[in-house]
Amino acid sequence: MILPYDAAREIHEYLSEQGIPYVIIGGVAVQRWGEPRLTKDVDVTIVVPVEDTEVVAERLSEKFKPRIENIQDFVRQNRVLPAMAANGCEIDFSFALPGYEEVLLERAVWFEPAPKVRIKICSAEDLIIHKAVAGRPRDLQDIESVIVRQGDKLDAAYIRSWLKRFSLILETDAVLDNFEKPYQTWRSLTKGERE
Repeated sequence: MILPYDAAREIHEYLSEQGIPYVIIGGVAVQRWGEPRLTKDVDVTIVVPVEDTEVVAERLSEKFKPRIENIQDFVRQNRVLPAMAANGCEIDFSFALPGYEEVLLERAVWFEPAPKVRIKICSAEDLIIHKAVAGRPRDLQDIESVIVRQGDKLDAAYIRSWLKRFSLILETDAVLDNFEKPYQTWRSLTKGERE
């Protein structure tokens, strides 16, 4: 089994047992919504009360080996716990803040990337939103692949609504452009097929 899928199964089993809501984003979600590609890690967003962040980080670090020295300080500053699954696959646990990430979890869907592996991943729209905010070259390629594969099934209004909010927060139109440009290109290339 591919390392990230085995790690994703381990994450799902542990977080479900602990009653911690989660959703997997990043490369594993791209396997479902975009052009499948090699991914070496697992990105997970979890929702716990803000006041429980440090306690949960400690519990997670007992199960998943931390990739940093000072766990509590790092989590306090970055709201991320870099860790490792039993098979050596890298994991980033992100602690959600109230607002968008709660919506992200509500919209999560089940995905079976390999036999006997059933995990929760973000929706195609939320994957695009994450990738548009990150804005790295690989993220932009992933956005294009999701648009090509999902096309008219995408809720463009939902994506635009959140990206406009993030554009205001980050004070840049690039976030919205990271979606809008490839989406409009796809629409113009496939106009005849959709009419």
